[in-house]
Amino acid sequence: MPTAERLALLEREQPELPVTTQAALLDLNRTSLYYVPRPVSATEVAIKHAIDEIYTKYPFYGSRRITVELCEVYKLPVARETVQRYMREMGITAIYPGPNLSRRNPKHKIYPYLLRNVTAAYPNHVWGIDITYIRLRGGWLYLVAVIDWFSRYVISWELDQTLASPLS
Repeated sequence: MPTAERLALLEREQPELPVTTQAALLDLNRTSLYYVPRPVSATEVAIKHAIDEIYTKYPFYGSRRITVELCEVYKLPVARETVQRYMREMGITAIYPGPNLSRRNPKHKIYPYLLRNVTAAYPNHVWGIDITYIRLRGGWLYLVAVIDWFSRYVISWELDQTLASPLS
């Protein structure tokens, strides 16, 4: 049982058992019985509201850019480490593509490269596909293009917010 639930079982007003005995029975540290949480300051609340407002407007901003925005636009002098701590407490992280997106999965089968000795000699002989992302103010879009290697003509392309949808 978590500590918070065990603390709720404690009888503080006119207990039949002393508080120290109750703490021993509930396997609680006696010092935790006397802890009074400190109230959140108005400054912290104002900074967290400003961080939330900035993050809602620019979800791709990290702690560095949010700190600059707080200091210059909102006139709230705050250290980057404080912004990082508040962002962690609020469960906020910048939206950006993660690292190692091209690293292959060791469980997947490795297919041989069939075009090793082939040169694109005429149109529609060899096609290629490319997937890339485009950064926008509010997030990312993914661009998928099918290209003819001989003419370098884009045969087909599609733009979408996720790579989960089937491409036509």
